[in-house]
Amino acid sequence: MPATLRNLLADRALGVRPLCADTLLDHPISWAHISELDDPTVYLDGGELLLTTGLGMDERTDHDAFVGRLVEAAERRGLALVEIPERTPFIAITKAVSAALAAEAYAQVVRTDEAQRALTAAALGTQGTGRVLRQLARRLDAWVLLLDAAGRIEQAVPATAADRLAELTDEIVLVRRHRGPTSRTVPTRDGRAVLQPLRLRGRAVLAVGREAGFALADMQIVGAAVSVLTLLHASTAAVDEARSELRAALLRMALAGQADAARDIAVALEGPQPSPPLRVVAFRGRGPELAELADTLDAWGAEHGPLFIAELDGAVLALAGAEDRAVDWLGALAGPGVHAGVSQPIGLAEVAAGFAQADRAVAAAQRTGVPLVRFVELTAGRLHELLPAADTAVFADTLLGPLRCYDAEHGARLVESLQEWLSRHGQWDAAAARLGVHRHTLRARIRRAETLLGRSLDCPGLRAELWFALHAPVVPTNGTFGQ
Repeated sequence: MPATLRNLLADRALGVRPLCADTLLDHPISWAHISELDDPTVYLDGGELLLTTGLGMDERTDHDAFVGRLVEAAERRGLALVEIPERTPFIAITKAVSAALAAEAYAQVVRTDEAQRALTAAALGTQGTGRVLRQLARRLDAWVLLLDAAGRIEQAVPATAADRLAELTDEIVLVRRHRGPTSRTVPTRDGRAVLQPLRLRGRAVLAVGREAGFALADMQIVGAAVSVLTLLHASTAAVDEARSELRAALLRMALAGQADAARDIAVALEGPQPSPPLRVVAFRGRGPELAELADTLDAWGAEHGPLFIAELDGAVLALAGAEDRAVDWLGALAGPGVHAGVSQPIGLAEVAAGFAQADRAVAAAQRTGVPLVRFVELTAGRLHELLPAADTAVFADTLLGPLRCYDAEHGARLVESLQEWLSRHGQWDAAAARLGVHRHTLRARIRRAETLLGRSLDCPGLRAELWFALHAPVVPTNGTFGQ
């Protein structure tokens, strides 16, 4: 039973009488403190029941006026006020408050212990994760979400709790980025939520929310659930480690020229694999980021598949179909702490060549500090090295000058649109989607570029010249061209 004024008033032996609104009687009492000082606030922490006899007053004090001012001040500031009969010593009040606090503390210990036992029991048997989450939701009268390493909902209790994900997304990202076990308590549209990171097949997150706040005992129950879930998935972690080693072995077989045999084993053990033509995407970077990336790739492949992932020689490698959708998504995973390299389209027998291309591309990405480099970009880079940089820059400025001037004068995007269109081999829909415009808008921009260039882009030679110019290195000048 919590220590409140209402419970104190329920003890008839004390004879305490309320002098305030009934709604103020349920505030919890943190302690009982006796003071006859004019201003005892400097000695209070908040939540105390302050006891006073008015010894500071003498026979000249208008007691009725003093009590009237006290009641008025308490009402104005929303403070509870009670009257203690003269026959009741203050020591009886302090003992009652102390006993209530001790009883509450013991009740919380019992409640936490019972919850821990119930959560542990729920983990036994089949569907342990779901049973633990349902037990947690019942114990705290809360909704619960378990999110996987990619931030997607793995389980929701009740099912309608899935609607909570949208308002928590930004906070969940912060929790997943933090390397330690720190939890976060955040406001929701109708209460509070606790976000706790978990190491379950990656940087998963447990979210628990309800209308009321979370007391210390509630947080201990959430912590107990985290421990139980972690132990519950310990065997899964061991399976994942063995699976990772198997994938690395299969990749070594493919690199050694046994790609067909490696694919047959992968299909038998893990199901459908990506079909040729393929691309190899190589990721390199800091250890923790790479570990989290591998988990994210695993989760994405399970949902969108097929995707072969392996960790080898300090890199995370993904073998995917050569279509733009999969490669664009994989490339988007590059960022702080992780760089990516993408190979050219390859056949199944060319996995070793694709790995070499992707590895050279990711090395270039690390060297230049850009998130992602495609191998085809390195090919263009070597051609530039055959010519003097100044001559290359003059050629690029001369060819692209009309387009750049038009962009500057009209706020257009001809150069950007042309580069994207060429990189997509003239595919209108794919290029327009990447630019975020309608394909008719892109067609109009390309026609405008042809007009300014005075040549047709149907000519392969012009396309080659433009591709070369668009990738030419920028040569800084001192503003005195030709000197």
